[in-house]
Amino acid sequence: MDWTLTLVMFGSFFLLVFAGVPISFSIGLATLAAGAMMLPFETILTVISQKMATGLDSFSLLAIPFFFLAGTLMNSGGIAQRLINLSQVLVGRVPGSLGHVNVMANMMFGSISGSAVAAAVAVGGTMAPMQKKAGYDPAYSAAINVTSCISGLLIPPSNVLIIYALTAGGISVATLFMAGYVPGILMGLSVMLVAGFIAKRRGYPVTERPTLGLVLRVFWEALPSLMLVVVVMGGILGGIFTATEASAIAVVYTFILSVVIYRQVKLKDLPAILLDSVITTAIVLLLIGISVGMSWAMTNADIPYTISEGLMAVSDNPIVILLIINVILLIVGIFMDMTPAVLIFTPIFLPIVNELGMDPVHFGIMMVFNLCIGLCTPPVGSALFVGCSVSGVKIQSLIKPMLPFFAVLLVALMAVTFIPSLSLALPGMFGLR
Repeated sequence: MDWTLTLVMFGSFFLLVFAGVPISFSIGLATLAAGAMMLPFETILTVISQKMATGLDSFSLLAIPFFFLAGTLMNSGGIAQRLINLSQVLVGRVPGSLGHVNVMANMMFGSISGSAVAAAVAVGGTMAPMQKKAGYDPAYSAAINVTSCISGLLIPPSNVLIIYALTAGGISVATLFMAGYVPGILMGLSVMLVAGFIAKRRGYPVTERPTLGLVLRVFWEALPSLMLVVVVMGGILGGIFTATEASAIAVVYTFILSVVIYRQVKLKDLPAILLDSVITTAIVLLLIGISVGMSWAMTNADIPYTISEGLMAVSDNPIVILLIINVILLIVGIFMDMTPAVLIFTPIFLPIVNELGMDPVHFGIMMVFNLCIGLCTPPVGSALFVGCSVSGVKIQSLIKPMLPFFAVLLVALMAVTFIPSLSLALPGMFGLR
């Protein structure tokens, strides 16, 4: 087959995106444009509608609205401050301690809430005034917040990994969750490495040594929040409940935590929290439904095979192919949000890496790690815009301070890409592979 359908589908898609059309509609219209070249227009409308409906008819998808609701409850429940306090007693004696506290709190809060944006707001909004008061450069502080808030998308529970599992087909969500721990922690440690080096050079202060009583009190206050991960992952790994059932457990747990224990959320706040979760869920599920239609059209038109042929024509060396895929995904991440990127490009690249002998779990972690970096880049990087908003730093002032962090994240990405054990060792230890 020639490249006509591929060019029509992706050409029209990117043209619509750059014209400002919402991404869901851009995907749908591009699918119809390519589909109309294969089938009569009335037929393709019916087929795409059926594919959208069947694509959303999945028990596993119920995990997404539940985890969104749990994350929204956490964001309003006073959990961020407790995690920041815990981070201070853990890394407060390291040079540039408040920067490390920011990273550590983002890793913990992001993994609990499953949202990079929520972590950037909750943690960054609290840390920015503290760092400014201690004499930290606001651009440096904002760069740390932006590049570390994304680590929670790899450390489970993660909605993006659930979406990848559904798109790839036949992959256990529990396996993906366990595979994300080491790369997610590696991402956070990479940011801490650069932050510590810059802080040492600039002579930023460290926090006073905490007393044993303070350490115990802070840990006790943060323990209920941290236990959510133990409950969710322990239940999944122990076979007590599935990932979908775990998401419902997470809602009940966070409700009790935020309303009853911490008392930061009032009953009158629940309608607004529910509405926020419903809106976010509706946006994501619309993207999933339309992307399922696009995936069917791509498969029916042999587009993945066509792109695979094109890549293999460049080189049959697995290292070169993986480097090309990473470059493409890095460029895609600059212009596209993570969810549609996973939904669109998984069906394209997964057959290629399968042919290279790459484990689909390993590829999923590599893909999510890669696209996480895109959340920190203009023009559509949601983490970047939120980080600038809470810190009061303009985007143009933040680009240069972020370059060292981008560099170390790219090094970490290469490590995740070419060292499979970083992703696959933990699932193997727990008998999930």
